[in-house]
Amino acid sequence: MIRFSAQILAVWLIIPIAQVALAEAGPAITAKRAAQQLDAASVALQAADNARDRVAALTQTIKAYEEGLRAMREGLRRAAIRERAIRLEFEASSGQLSRLLAVLESMEATPKPVLLLHPSGPLGTARAGMLLSDITPAVQKQASLLRSKLEEISILRGLQQNATKTLEKGLTGVQKARTRLSQAISQRTDLPRRFVEDPVKTAILLESSETLEAFASGLSQIQDEGSNPEDTDFSKAKGRLPLPVSGTLLRGYDEADAAGIRRPGLLLATRPLAIVTTPWPATIRYRGPLLDYGNVMILEPGQDYLMVFAGLNQVFGEIGQVLDAGAPIGLMGGADPDISEFLTQSGNETGTERTETLYIELRKGQKPVDPTGWFNLNKE
Repeated sequence: MIRFSAQILAVWLIIPIAQVALAEAGPAITAKRAAQQLDAASVALQAADNARDRVAALTQTIKAYEEGLRAMREGLRRAAIRERAIRLEFEASSGQLSRLLAVLESMEATPKPVLLLHPSGPLGTARAGMLLSDITPAVQKQASLLRSKLEEISILRGLQQNATKTLEKGLTGVQKARTRLSQAISQRTDLPRRFVEDPVKTAILLESSETLEAFASGLSQIQDEGSNPEDTDFSKAKGRLPLPVSGTLLRGYDEADAAGIRRPGLLLATRPLAIVTTPWPATIRYRGPLLDYGNVMILEPGQDYLMVFAGLNQVFGEIGQVLDAGAPIGLMGGADPDISEFLTQSGNETGTERTETLYIELRKGQKPVDPTGWFNLNKE
């Protein structure tokens, strides 16, 4: 247990350091640090099966893999951008340099006595000599600079080629971790339950609800005995809730989409198969498919509050179970890209790798509230 804790601690010490350094490091250093993160995640995965809480250990391991892969993608993206910039710079200056080199080569091929003559006489010859003495070091400096840039291109190209094995190992590792997490959750028997689902009530509510709002409102009125979580004073969480998934904000609260539809929640863009965790200790009030939202997870983090997460592909847990903060509640849909796709996407900043969307809604009583002020949105 001590050994495992040290390994997990090492993973979580590497991640924040790498996040801070990511914006400052060059592409080669960024990719190297990402490889170290993936190696640390691999070690943590090997130790997870012996952890006292396998679910928590595997959840941390998956997050470590996700961060390592994100950092590797960023390093490769920067490498591709840097390589293109160098090539453009080289193409822009190589023509001028080649012309200067051609002049010098022609002068070198000219017999020395001829070089000493100048049409305007000795004074012109002296001036020409001085001019050449100034030009030659500049040309040599420019040639040296271009040579170093060509060497940098070679290094960057090698970096992208060597990253393939690291990516294969990382993608395989995170797939194993997800599979083991699903197994660990299905075998888990130690979670407290505040109530047992009444399938009849749930079925009636599902059948009668035509909107997510109607279902959530109806659910809040079903007060099963003991269903309220312990008093964790959820109101104090305002402004401190971590995002449940690594992603970027697509649309804010009550912001119209392309079709002009407004929803009282946040929409996040995530990468395929990203892990989703609960931001606060909460009781599972509902999990499963709902209308056209895909799989939905509804949590009760405090008296009279509900958190709705819609758009998951896979959901974990059972209705009535009490979850700790950071517990996994599901995975997003999609599939991990293959290596060639990963490398291709790393060369642009279009965000096309974030193909999945998670909808988040926060409700108090019968009404939704703006979750913007509750969540820490300063993330990726």
